[in-house]
Amino acid sequence: MSFIKKTIYKIVCILIVTVFLVGQNEVCFEIQPNPYPNDPALVSFTKYINVLDCIDIYAENQISDDKILHAAAIAAELLDNNEDGLVDDILIENSLRNLNTMMPIFNTEWSSGHENLEYYDGCLGAVLYNNEIDPSQPGHWGDDASVEEILHTINGCGHVEVYPLTFGLDPNSSVMSNAMDIARGGQFLSIPNNYPDQAWYHYDDWTCDYQCMAMEYLYWCIVSEMGILNDLQTCNGIDNEWELCTPYLFESTDTDMYAVITDSDFLIPMYAPDGNYCPNQYEIGDLNQDMLINILDVIIIINFILDDIYNTDADINDDETINVQDIILIINLILN
Repeated sequence: MSFIKKTIYKIVCILIVTVFLVGQNEVCFEIQPNPYPNDPALVSFTKYINVLDCIDIYAENQISDDKILHAAAIAAELLDNNEDGLVDDILIENSLRNLNTMMPIFNTEWSSGHENLEYYDGCLGAVLYNNEIDPSQPGHWGDDASVEEILHTINGCGHVEVYPLTFGLDPNSSVMSNAMDIARGGQFLSIPNNYPDQAWYHYDDWTCDYQCMAMEYLYWCIVSEMGILNDLQTCNGIDNEWELCTPYLFESTDTDMYAVITDSDFLIPMYAPDGNYCPNQYEIGDLNQDMLINILDVIIIINFILDDIYNTDADINDDETINVQDIILIINLILN
């Protein structure tokens, strides 16, 4: 390897380490103070974000800004899965807005604000707690529950309302309820002592009724297809409740719900959220045009240099040469 190439690699390695040490997710939302501090339902919250005019996120003061922004990014990515700045399904958008959909974030399960929610005149699909949010591991089972709880909110206040014949929660009411009966090995209105051997969905929380089971089932189906569950640790961890931890297992086993989840009429999110949401923000340095400036762009520019390829987008300083200076400029864009 030439001296120049060795030098490039050394510089890039140092810069990449720096990025990973100080880098953070890119989220194009701003945290606002609670706009209704005197509302009896909202009095315990101090922080607020409106997500795409669909979901109002209210958080208690103890919740860090990073965690609130993470929840907002996850919600936006699930609603606008292609990240073009528009909610994918206008019918879901209208339902969430018209029902005054809210996602509360509490510090603990014992927060006094819980009791106030009985006064809320809107749709509450789920709640999040401080210890359930980890911006460094979006949607990872056991670490970050934001994808699960926000999906429950979107599904409960959106899909169940808009498409009841497909996503209805009552027994014999929808394609989904019928599919769930198959997945559980029968129609159980209460938790059976033992699920049949052929069941692949066998949730045994006695506090979860049939409708609750259906909401959990919809979550498992969506994230299975997304691939969020597709690692050995997660597969083993959820096996007591859900066995289809890979997209292949889901597609080949739960054929009825696979057809629903992938039906373009419903525009169910297919891409797993990564905690970054900043649509329509293409900038210099975004070489792969994924609306993010990150290590992937650094790798692209390195390959241009090593292969002696000139690309105008990679010539960050417009000096008609692609070199280490352009790499440094991209790294500065990432850090800033």
